[in-house]
Amino acid sequence: MSRPRTLLSQAAPLLIALTVIAADRVSKISIQHSLSFFDNISLISGWLRIIHTENPGAAFGVFSNGNPWLRSGVLIGVSGLVLVFVATALFRRRSAFTGTAARIGLSLVLGGAVGNLYDRIVHGTVTDFIEVYHGAWSFPAFNVADSAITVGAILLLFDLLHTRRREVPGRSGLAPNK
Repeated sequence: MSRPRTLLSQAAPLLIALTVIAADRVSKISIQHSLSFFDNISLISGWLRIIHTENPGAAFGVFSNGNPWLRSGVLIGVSGLVLVFVATALFRRRSAFTGTAARIGLSLVLGGAVGNLYDRIVHGTVTDFIEVYHGAWSFPAFNVADSAITVGAILLLFDLLHTRRREVPGRSGLAPNK
């Protein structure tokens, strides 16, 4: 039986998502106004830098080549579907996502998805600016929205694994008698 939701528990996911959206917008605007394309600032020499890149594709530059109209249509459409699913999971009265980790995870995914979708619709690209690298190797640049989506997905996975472990029938942690 699920607990009744209080006004605070209903508003918390929206507040988390709005915080992610605000942090994402402020950070991207700051980068766009402070750095030219591919200018960078080293934060931890040899490991971490701020770099201004524009990504027309999906996460980590996937789909960055090819027909821009098709790419934009597909990416905006997929993002829209994700937003509908996440919003439904968060705000539907009888949602299966009642655990704290799941609700925070969905809130982070919602905020990150809105942040990147805004860029894609308004600018046609997503501003990325955090780059982890070492020597000739570098992880593709990412942003606050990408980070929120990743942390949210990890929390959802944690919640799924934690919930399944608790709900396995007959599992008491003891070895079965033979």
